[in-house]
Amino acid sequence: MTTLRLYSAKACPFAHRTRLVLHEKGIDHELTEVDLQNKPRAFTDASLYGKVPAIEHDGHRVWESAIINEYLDEVFPYPPLLPREPARRALARIWIDYANTRLVPAFGQLLRAETPEREAEGRKALGEVLAFIEREALAKAGDGPYWLGAEVSLVDIAFYPWFERLPAVDRLRGFSIPAELTRLRAWLDAVQARDAVRANLNPVDYYVERYAKFVKPAAAA
Repeated sequence: MTTLRLYSAKACPFAHRTRLVLHEKGIDHELTEVDLQNKPRAFTDASLYGKVPAIEHDGHRVWESAIINEYLDEVFPYPPLLPREPARRALARIWIDYANTRLVPAFGQLLRAETPEREAEGRKALGEVLAFIEREALAKAGDGPYWLGAEVSLVDIAFYPWFERLPAVDRLRGFSIPAELTRLRAWLDAVQARDAVRANLNPVDYYVERYAKFVKPAAAA
């Protein structure tokens, strides 16, 4: 069997996505942890953007987490992590795009805010993203705790890494999932119970230590 190599960085939420897919599918792979401040040549050859994650497999180089994860789902089809029906597959891709274009920027805006005004804007933006997820995704998911219903999918995996890091934002910025977002909280409980998530879990202190440098002392206090 052709060896699959993953270039990853433990703290990176995008690389976290691909580690989860590999574990969900039970794909044998070799892991190369990359120091992004001192990138090895093999990594920059594999990832032309110089970003993690990247994989090498069967003579191919693939980078960008959403693309890697679809590649893995196609090459290693069991268990499937995307719906087979075209309309539901399109919906899954829409939500993955929402994670990339809405959740990720709002998360970063709050964490990296340099003024109280920007922090308030980030808090509002992230709160609106979470409320939209509750209302338009999870409340309409039907049976089952996951984004698309009864089975975990690439959508759950696309979102989860930022929710693992959210308790660190709570410590640093005082922001957590609002109590009224009950479906979102139930979704997070279900995802956190999965073996793949447990196998890749980092403690809150790990993220606090890395994110504290983005937070001005007055705001952190």
